[in-house]
Amino acid sequence: MKSENSQQAAFSDFDSFLFHEGTNYGLYKKLGAHPDTENGETGTRFLVWAPNAQYVSVICARTGWENEIGMHRAEFDGGVWECFLPGVGEGDAYRYIVTGADGIRRWKSDPMAFRTEKRPANASIVHSLNNYTWHDNEYQAQRDNTKVLERPMAIYECHLGSWKKGYRDEYDEDGFLNYTQLADDLVEYIKFMGYTHIELMGICEYPFDMSWGYQVTGYFAPTSRYGTPDDFRYFVDKLHQAGIGVILDWVPSHFCKDEWALVHFDGTRLYENSDPLRSEFPVWGTMSFDHGKPEVRSFLISNAFYWINEFHVDALRVDAVASMLYNDYDRKEWRPNMFGGRMNLESMDFMRQLNYEVCGKTTGYLIAEDSSAEWGITADVRSNGLGFTFKWNMGWMNDTLRYMKEDPIYRRWHHGELTHTVDYAFSENYILVLSHDEVVYGKHSMVEKAPGSIIDRFGGLKVLYTYQMTHPGKKLLFMGQDFGQEREWNVTESIDWHLADDFGHRDIMQCYRNLLDVYKKYPSLYSDSKDTRTFEWVNRNDADRNIICFIRRNPWTYDGAVLVVLNFSPSRHDGYTCGVPFGGRYRRVFDSYDSLPGGGSPGELGGIPELPVYEGECDGYQYHLCYDLRPFEAMIIEFPGSDVPEQKTNKN
Repeated sequence: MKSENSQQAAFSDFDSFLFHEGTNYGLYKKLGAHPDTENGETGTRFLVWAPNAQYVSVICARTGWENEIGMHRAEFDGGVWECFLPGVGEGDAYRYIVTGADGIRRWKSDPMAFRTEKRPANASIVHSLNNYTWHDNEYQAQRDNTKVLERPMAIYECHLGSWKKGYRDEYDEDGFLNYTQLADDLVEYIKFMGYTHIELMGICEYPFDMSWGYQVTGYFAPTSRYGTPDDFRYFVDKLHQAGIGVILDWVPSHFCKDEWALVHFDGTRLYENSDPLRSEFPVWGTMSFDHGKPEVRSFLISNAFYWINEFHVDALRVDAVASMLYNDYDRKEWRPNMFGGRMNLESMDFMRQLNYEVCGKTTGYLIAEDSSAEWGITADVRSNGLGFTFKWNMGWMNDTLRYMKEDPIYRRWHHGELTHTVDYAFSENYILVLSHDEVVYGKHSMVEKAPGSIIDRFGGLKVLYTYQMTHPGKKLLFMGQDFGQEREWNVTESIDWHLADDFGHRDIMQCYRNLLDVYKKYPSLYSDSKDTRTFEWVNRNDADRNIICFIRRNPWTYDGAVLVVLNFSPSRHDGYTCGVPFGGRYRRVFDSYDSLPGGGSPGELGGIPELPVYEGECDGYQYHLCYDLRPFEAMIIEFPGSDVPEQKTNKN
């Protein structure tokens, strides 16, 4: 029983009801360790869910890890254990000792700890959520997750520990920079390049560096590798003040088996699935969450609310959605659902609830990292979709990179891999990703994927990036690839910043920077409705020359439209022609040769050159452009500025 002058609100009967219903989205405000006052003494109140435990106690560093303080079952919920420790406060390390239903004593970290020790230590640390004063009010006032489809989104995917390293010595072999240092440097770089968002890998606390943060032990604790929770708040705050959105990678599908964390927490499968055929993912060596259990839903959905409400993050990218869709995912033996099928109905229902509640009750939204071909990942929950705001377009990534790996002389036989992605581009709200997964484990960096000379590979990479920036869908690029890093990503080393001073790599960086600028200026490139009329093929069948040509436009008119011409070959084509629907002033607003001496359009130095228009049918249109197209050249060409009505439908 808590005293009358306790500041921490009790775990009430209503809290218990919501918790066991699966709808307690403020659960983190009640469970865990919270500084409190009782009978005039300051200390910390501890609450932990362990319904099948025989006994639970808490032990602290302040007492030398010697004195166990017994906990008692909460008044309104016998599955929750609580106690108050006077004299224990901010910064004090603690653990629970849980005597499980099986009689085994286990030292456990707090599942809802807001701060933890730096690995390899793993104790939880008392931390108040009320220490930080935010300065991103202006940014917060403009947030509206109902309008993200209408706005540009160019994401810089980043692993903080290997983006940049600090000084290393015998006492600090990691060289990790603090969140505050990283914030200042990242803001400068992201603003310089022109990205709109940053996506962070591996922020929830995790023990093993090589898991990149995707095998979590502390869902409510920003990893201590880079500082404290308030340091991370500064990080988000700084980015928001610069107008940059923050996305966190989040893993609600599985967790690691470290004995001091969630696994067998009270001697039973408490968080993990109780069905032995569903409880593990052999490919990762991890445990799967039981999404059919209401208390697990409260835990996970409150965690999503926590990052959005307490750390002001804009979105969560949900990792490994496919693993939650199928009962047979990476399993030789599996149990079908109640209808005899392979779909994981409990996890699908959890994802619907997650998306519905997050989008309806917070300023955030969720992104699905999904490799499946299932319909409705971004469809509305009320239409039986899963309700995600965006889905990673893994199909575009795989098919396009497979095309790029072919020698240009053979690409004619793979042309369909390049073009068919448009056929389904409007079936979901997609993000086109060139992510970290594509530049590790022998897959080569982006610039090393294609064959040919270094000049050809640099030129081809710029054409690939132009295709990404003009293809329907939002954009994501992994760090280091915007200046053409040559070696694969290594989580233990900084990316190769010195290459940005090399002429060829600097040219790639300037090209991507120019593309980001053009992308954000033209709504026809970033306003991704599901209207197929926003994309129009001019010529998708020029396989022999490795060229594609298309228009991005307003669904109703050509006002603000752009023509995109991409030459994926090392061949020059003098007098290249492509059809256009009407005459007027067509102006080149981007050319992949721009940053080369004497290259393409003069850009900021002398205006944008116009291209001559000729009458005469071409590509199913009554007018055409004619100009010389150079090897590995990509162009974005602006249509005449007047609101010209649609004239002739393209036959392609």
